[in-house]
Amino acid sequence: MQHDLSLAQKHAWNLARTLMTPIVLFKSDDEYGVLPADEVEDAEIVILFEYDPYTGGQSVH
Repeated sequence: MQHDLSLAQKHAWNLARTLMTPIVLFKSDDEYGVLPADEVEDAEIVILFEYDPYTGGQSVH
């Protein structure tokens, strides 16, 4: 987990391009994390961005 949003965004985009699958950037408490979009099931996280390797990043809100 990261405390720096810009660093987490860079890692999320890099992971999406490497795996060629949508990745979500989420916030849990005071930290940011990334997961493949199909693995997000926890209601205690707030999804901020979705990174699709084909269309780029987009804010969820």
